Amino acid sequence: MTLSDLNIDKTWSLFLDRDGVINRRIPGDYVKKWEEFEFLPGTLEAIAIFTEIFRHIFVVTNQQGIGKGIMTETELEVIHDKMIEEIRYEGGHIHKVYHSPYRDEERSVFRKPNTGMARKAKIDYPSIDFNKSMMIGDSMSDMEFGRNAGMITCYISSDEEILPKDQDELVDFLFPDLLSLAQTLTKI
Repeated sequence: MTLSDLNIDKTWSLFLDRDGVINRRIPGDYVKKWEEFEFLPGTLEAIAIFTEIFRHIFVVTNQQGIGKGIMTETELEVIHDKMIEEIRYEGGHIHKVYHSPYRDEERSVFRKPNTGMARKAKIDYPSIDFNKSMMIGDSMSDMEFGRNAGMITCYISSDEEILPKDQDELVDFLFPDLLSLAQTLTKI
């Protein structure tokens, strides 16, 4: 399968992980305030391109720092509001951000790789067709989430060797960053 085989158009929805895809991940820590949030290079341009291609764009992010008491829902909302504002300023649009505040050990249906956040999006936007949706992430949990919901998956990694061989079936496409994927989509 190639990207051109998908016939991506304004009937498609895009789901994006946040940390490591939109913004720089903080190893061993969480983005707890706006000053710690740093867009990855090319991300704002990529989301502006995606806005022209996809019908809906959602962010789906596990944020167990809330469940651990490291940050609050209000602090996360401030980060997301400012992120959306910056994206909008650069010509992009995020329809909604869904987050899971639950710790891994809670096994919440709303924590990726479970599909609770996708189901919430479908309730809010009934026109979503998961067979015409793409999940972009930088972890196998993101890829499992996309696969569990019936989406096309795209793994973001600058290191092609990062994919374990037994995980290949979870990944439909591999790109080094969002901008490379966006630019490829504009050429189809």
